[in-house]
Amino acid sequence: MSRLKRALVLLTFNEIEALPKLFDRIPLSAADEVFAVDGGSKDGTVAYLESKGVRVLGQPRRGRGCAFQVAVDATDAEVLCYFSPDGNEDPADIPKAFETLEAGGHDLVVASRMAKGAHNEEDDQAIKARKWVNMAFTFLANALWNRGPYVTDTINGFRAVRADSFRRCACRVDGFVIEYLMSIRMMKLGLRIGEFPTHESARLGGQSTAHSWPTGVEFTRQLLKEIRLGRRVS
Repeated sequence: MSRLKRALVLLTFNEIEALPKLFDRIPLSAADEVFAVDGGSKDGTVAYLESKGVRVLGQPRRGRGCAFQVAVDATDAEVLCYFSPDGNEDPADIPKAFETLEAGGHDLVVASRMAKGAHNEEDDQAIKARKWVNMAFTFLANALWNRGPYVTDTINGFRAVRADSFRRCACRVDGFVIEYLMSIRMMKLGLRIGEFPTHESARLGGQSTAHSWPTGVEFTRQLLKEIRLGRRVS
C-alpha cells in the first residue's frame, strides 16, 4: 500500500527565541511538504523560517483554530501533523505521529502527555493544576461521547490528522479550543483516535498565550455547546 501524502505544519507566533535552538532537530524529511502558519510574529520568526526555505502562510485572524484551518485549506496532503516549535514538543516524535496514524488506520493521532510512559511538564511539581484540569476535560469528553478506547489526552496540539476526517468535523473555531473540539467531534462521528506517549519539556523561549482562566472559560463554553448538540457536529 502506498504511503499517504504528508504535510508537516509548524504553528508559530513570536518563536524566535526557541526556533534557532530547535529547528535543526525537526525531521523535515518525514513529510512530503513542510510549511508554517504564523499568527502575526513581529520578532523575526517569519524571516528566520524563510531563510531556512520554509514557506510561511499568514492568518486572516489570530488563533490556533484559524491556523489549523489555514493549513488544511493550503495543501492537498492526505495527512497533516501540527507541531509547535517552542520547545514543549519533541520533534523526534514527528515521524512517530505520521507512522502511528497510517499503521493503525487512525483518523487522528495525539502525542499524549498523559498516557503510560509519557511525561507532562508539570509532573515534577507538587501542584499540577493545568494537568489536572486537562484530565478533567478529557474525562468528560470520553464519558459523554467516546465509544472506543479511552483517549488520555484530548487537548494536546501535537497531533496528526487525516485531512478529510478533519473536514468532516466542521471545527470552525479560531482559538485554543480547536484541539479539544476536534477530539470531541472525532468521538461523535465514531472516528478512530490513536495515541502514543510523548515527553513534554519546558519552553525554550517566548511566552505562552494560552492563559489558564480565559482558556478554561473557552473550553467550558465549547463543552456546553457540544452537550447541547448531542452527537451532532453542527
